[in-house]
Amino acid sequence: MTAPQTNIHDVQIDPRNLNILISVNGKLVPRAEAMVSVFDFGFILGDGVWEGLRLVNGGVPFLRAHIERLYEGAKAIFMEIGLSPDALVKRLFDCIDANKMTDGVHIRLMVTRGVKATPYQDPRVTISPATIVIIPEYKEPNPKKFAEGLSLHTVNVRRGAPDVQDQKLNSHSKLNCITACVQAANAGADEALMLDPLGFVATCNSTHFFIVRRGELWTSTGQYCIPGITRGNMLRVAKSLGIPAFEKQFSLYDVYGADEAFVTGTFAGLIPVRVIDGRPVRHPLSSDPWSGAGPISRQLSEGYKALCKAESARSL
Repeated sequence: MTAPQTNIHDVQIDPRNLNILISVNGKLVPRAEAMVSVFDFGFILGDGVWEGLRLVNGGVPFLRAHIERLYEGAKAIFMEIGLSPDALVKRLFDCIDANKMTDGVHIRLMVTRGVKATPYQDPRVTISPATIVIIPEYKEPNPKKFAEGLSLHTVNVRRGAPDVQDQKLNSHSKLNCITACVQAANAGADEALMLDPLGFVATCNSTHFFIVRRGELWTSTGQYCIPGITRGNMLRVAKSLGIPAFEKQFSLYDVYGADEAFVTGTFAGLIPVRVIDGRPVRHPLSSDPWSGAGPISRQLSEGYKALCKAESARSL
């Protein structure tokens, strides 16, 4: 298998992460001792929901939106988290504060249905409360990707219809995205571009996808991807900057003729795309560190960073 040398989640190993404390059901334990049961629903079946969070100036940007999405997902699958939102946020910051973290941190907040009496899919064999794990790590995006941009490869793995598995659900089960990721890696790309059941562009395997055409910002309808918080805030920033922005159906034909392209996510914010299916994105090259991005992408990135700082919070 041929894998790309870098991808959107490439990071330099930070030695501080070897000594972090991880919250497992409210107990803070060293990284080497953090574990869950082999009978846990998440391990056996990928049954659970999760959130990725960033720590900025001691707080989490768009905290309320993240927590609301987590509880909404849990409700959709009839899963009781077992804590109030305020209690969960307190547990989150207890973990962060115990690690003396303030910035440059990515957090994975995971909730599964709990421990099963036996390996079987029926939720009625649950014998414990929900499993709640919080992993904070010092983790910064690879600056090379901001400078160079990503390569995308369109895969044949589709984002499914909601009557199969609703793609708006941020579930632990990500096998379709993993399969897409592997296919893109085998093609030498950084990320997979995925289509919806009708063949229109939906999203990427771990990020949301945007293009710029003739001064307009386009992204998919959102019907076949999770309700991305960074995605929504990028549209919000575009509106504040007077950039026409549209959620709409568009095809690969539109993508190949784009003037700019980029992906978004909680971990890295905005990262430009330099090539899609072997076709270079048509934006003017520049000698500055943002040579991988066009002018509208730069405006949006700076606007988003400012919004993160302005809306970093420690409580709901």
